[in-house]
Amino acid sequence: MSLQYFKSNAALKDVLYAIKKDGGAILVDAASRNNLDNFVTELEPYLATTPYGRDDFTGHKTRRTGALIARMPSSHGFVMDDRVLGLAKAFLSPYTEKITLHLSQATTIYPDEEAQLMHRDRFAWGTHIPKAIEPQFNTLWAITDFTAENGATRIVPGSQNWPWDEEAKSGQIVQAEMSRGSVLLYTGTVLHGGGQNKSKDPRVGLNLTYCLAWLRQQENQYLSCPPHIAKNLDEELQELVGYTQGTYGLGYFSDPEKPAEKFDLMVPELALGRGPRHRVKFNTDQLSKVEDK
Repeated sequence: MSLQYFKSNAALKDVLYAIKKDGGAILVDAASRNNLDNFVTELEPYLATTPYGRDDFTGHKTRRTGALIARMPSSHGFVMDDRVLGLAKAFLSPYTEKITLHLSQATTIYPDEEAQLMHRDRFAWGTHIPKAIEPQFNTLWAITDFTAENGATRIVPGSQNWPWDEEAKSGQIVQAEMSRGSVLLYTGTVLHGGGQNKSKDPRVGLNLTYCLAWLRQQENQYLSCPPHIAKNLDEELQELVGYTQGTYGLGYFSDPEKPAEKFDLMVPELALGRGPRHRVKFNTDQLSKVEDK
């Protein structure tokens, strides 16, 4: 059992096939050195004040730094990477009209940290989403080299197809070793977990995940990146953060401090001082299916 590695310019259909088959794949050297260096520089002051985890799962010697869209402009290039977005949209398209940013987090694993519990990220929503629906698409960018010694993420290829209660044996677990600037792409259902750091240096990863736009995000983006900050982002990134309707009628708001004018049900883009790039239309096909039942 192993993960497949692809060059950064590989055909995305081949990468997508590997992700669906194995639960994950790696794009090698996908980030520029300049963007990596900028990310490290911007992370430094926030990392210094980020507390360690509060339990065994979050890691007593692991720091998880969030609100990256608002704090770190260099993160935008990773979030909006054309290859990653193309794969995320293709992977999630059977279940949604739009995708949204689920989580932005820099994960720094320090020396002597123990291995994380193996888990499935989709359990952020519990076990209520039918197993046939894949709710999220995950990326983990290597800001430093990921090695077996410094805690490269452990993953169980194929486990996205297992029963919920099946546990991995040691021989079924592989580590996502990869060079700085590479990215691990993996599903929300595959078993995985951070590795044990037996080295003398921290292992830094950038965890960016995407989900179905009709689900609640793990990181509350509207608090992590409120309107007065989001209004300065590129429009496509604004919408990815969540400042757009997920479907017709999903995600509107009413301004509590202003009287209603023509309509009191406002699209999220108006909170940023603009209208929507693409207005979501009511899907009459879905209505007819409901009526037929």
